[in-house]
Amino acid sequence: MDRRDFIRSSSAAALAAGLCGAGTPPVNRVTAENAKEGSTDWQLTRVRVDASKQRSPWIEGYCSKQSARAGETVEVMVSAHPARRFKAEFFRMGWYGGRGARKVLELGPLQARSQPTPTPGEKNLHECRWEATFSVRIPSDWLSGVYLGRLTTLPESEDEPYWQSHVTFIVKDDRPADILFQCSDNTWQAYNKWPSNYSVYSHPKGVQGPWADVSFDRPYGREAQFDGVVADPRTVGSGEFLPLEFPLAFWLEEHGYDVTYCSNSDLHTPDRGLKCRAFLSVGHDEYWDLRAFRSVERMRDEGVSLLFLSGNSVCWVTPMRPSADGRPDRILFRGGPYGGDQEYARNRHRDHGPFPERGPDEGLLMGARNVEPVNGGGDWTCVNPDHWIFEGTGMRKGDSIPGLIGWEYHGQPATEIPGLEVVGAGKAWVGGVRPQTWTATVHPGPKGSVTFNASSIFWCQGLSSPPGHVLPWSHWSRPHGPDERVRRITRNVLARALAPR
Repeated sequence: MDRRDFIRSSSAAALAAGLCGAGTPPVNRVTAENAKEGSTDWQLTRVRVDASKQRSPWIEGYCSKQSARAGETVEVMVSAHPARRFKAEFFRMGWYGGRGARKVLELGPLQARSQPTPTPGEKNLHECRWEATFSVRIPSDWLSGVYLGRLTTLPESEDEPYWQSHVTFIVKDDRPADILFQCSDNTWQAYNKWPSNYSVYSHPKGVQGPWADVSFDRPYGREAQFDGVVADPRTVGSGEFLPLEFPLAFWLEEHGYDVTYCSNSDLHTPDRGLKCRAFLSVGHDEYWDLRAFRSVERMRDEGVSLLFLSGNSVCWVTPMRPSADGRPDRILFRGGPYGGDQEYARNRHRDHGPFPERGPDEGLLMGARNVEPVNGGGDWTCVNPDHWIFEGTGMRKGDSIPGLIGWEYHGQPATEIPGLEVVGAGKAWVGGVRPQTWTATVHPGPKGSVTFNASSIFWCQGLSSPPGHVLPWSHWSRPHGPDERVRRITRNVLARALAPR
């Protein structure tokens, strides 16, 4: 490490020591990684989508795995219409002095051919079986994180423009860490409409039933949910990470928290989570395989703190099966509601099924349940200002953080949990005018752990606004961006979750 890197690393460590709170070491792999120089050019600059407004056939691709460890290989399938040369750059997403990403690899020139749009299969499944264009063997020095690849076409002449899109995968590891950041990639894929209108919501039989299958073996289209929650072409190929999850990763790494990353499907056994002290459900975390639910239950029972910095989480049982060539957990569908014998779960089963499965009561895991209807927008309001989560915020009863509730949230508190406290509550406005109740909760867990439910997909919007990020909106309501009260509440919760026991 040269003198400049040493000074940068020491400064990051000092910042971490001042801001992280109890339980977070002042020097760790994350602070060392973020002391490295970030990239000024990692975003998509020239983006083009076709008439479907979903895909960029001029250059697009997907990866063979949701996540991979050091030493494993990720194949990248790329298609270009017309066939052309391109380059591929890979960036680890983080703080990096506020730049948001660091380039770790560049490949090219490479050749992309035109690969076929798949014929719809049973249940409208679109499973691309494209040939691999290149592969990446994960080096041992790539720290766990979300890695975005940027595909850029190489013009043959000065009169030809270039086009870009992303591919994305997660680098995971098995080391003990303070925080496990679970990306909500099952939900990214459930809402992915690529190639035109083929998500779990777009089957002719209805938007809420078990009718449609979706595959990870296809590019992510532009992130654009029902009423334009995010409709930004810069998201092409990156799922929901940039709009709904990146602000949390950026903030955690800025302050030196010891964080490691995984996909939804990495929690089909509890082993990964049991090596961490706190588990984070992030952003829009709607679709959970039942194996993941049981794993997180086990983690809770063993004393791992559960922090749901998310909304609409653990809503649908999501059975997963292998791809056509046998790679595990590559196809999913909506298998049935979570909720056990709660009325809303029975109603969903009756109104939108029949479903092959019914999941257990998610409220007993999270502290608050999904409600029906579950989408809207509103303000996040303090109802229990004497609670420890509000220490240092200056919030009084009735004080609100504007627009922080949305696109979806949690409602009915699980009052049967011993020690459960409601810390935030209020109204979300469905369609901008019809009221629905949301509720944020905290309760103690086994062995000194804590479970916090922030009750909003938009919670992370109050933490940071990194490069490449666009604020979402919901039902004529929008968050305002970074807010010191959200930051302090989050620091308070993390300090409690990571405190020595």
